[in-house]
Amino acid sequence: MKIAVTYEDGKIFQHFGHTGQFKIYEAEENQIVDTWIMDTNGHGHGALAGLLKEAHVDVLICGGIGGGAQAALAQAGIRLCGGVSLDADEAVYAFLEGKLEYDPDVRCSHHEGGHSCGEDKKGCHR
Repeated sequence: MKIAVTYEDGKIFQHFGHTGQFKIYEAEENQIVDTWIMDTNGHGHGALAGLLKEAHVDVLICGGIGGGAQAALAQAGIRLCGGVSLDADEAVYAFLEGKLEYDPDVRCSHHEGGHSCGEDKKGCHR
């Protein structure tokens, strides 16, 4: 399984469409066996879903994310755990343990005058 996290300075970057990097975790039997940083090279929003699909990512953990990007991820078959604001490694370990809290209804609404990403967290179970 491959898990991608929007990434900046060890933390989950809070705007999916503007992330400059993903940290990719490869896991086998709930253990991380490899990690690496993947640059987005300026891809934005919906194009990032294609980039993750090409990298064979199964799960994305991120902060805020808009509806269009969510639809693109769903179409690419990538599971979304959004609204997370933890250290990147901490979030992945929590996910692998079935204890990651996330918001299944996360919406990045900063374009509409407010930014409410990361509220109303619920457990993310595989």
